[in-house]
Amino acid sequence: MEQLTLFNPEELYEFPKDLLVFREHFLNREEADLLKDKLLHSAPWEQRTQKMYDKTVITPRLTAWYGDDRKSYDSADNNTSITNSWTSELLLLKERIEKEFGYQFNGVLLNLYRDNNDSVAWHRDKESRYGKRPVIASISLGQTRNFDFRKKDHHQSKYSLPLPHGSLLIMKGDLQEHWEHRIAKSRLLMGQRINLTFRLIR
Repeated sequence: MEQLTLFNPEELYEFPKDLLVFREHFLNREEADLLKDKLLHSAPWEQRTQKMYDKTVITPRLTAWYGDDRKSYDSADNNTSITNSWTSELLLLKERIEKEFGYQFNGVLLNLYRDNNDSVAWHRDKESRYGKRPVIASISLGQTRNFDFRKKDHHQSKYSLPLPHGSLLIMKGDLQEHWEHRIAKSRLLMGQRINLTFRLIR
């Protein structure tokens, strides 16, 4: 595989088409503002736990899972979330992404990063319930945070992409096989960010 390049000579984003799709203004400002405000105040946010180095720790962010009936979200450490029924806003957004890009989803995991101390560690979404080459469509609302990704077996190959309010990033192909990604803590003060990750649970 060729090395991933974030910028071309004209300083525009470039991505290998078989791994990533990026739309900086997928939602306009009004759409993004309304959706963020709605989810911030109505989503049933919960704080989960996870296993790290034989210890159970509290995840540094809040989450909520919406999906089709019987499509529960189980984390890698068998931590199951309650399945909430689709809201009209989330269902319309799912259908919009499906129609434009030709993928199918049956659930969406919401993450709320409350400030610069909230994060998600290096990981790959490679669990068997996603299939061999999963497609995950990620909508960002609120504070711009950097999406870092690196080669699984060559950590020097690391890149960072700012994800602004209303942007869409689609991860596909062999990305989950060969790359890890994260949202890191920041030394800078940060406002609230909501991330919606549409998934297909098999």
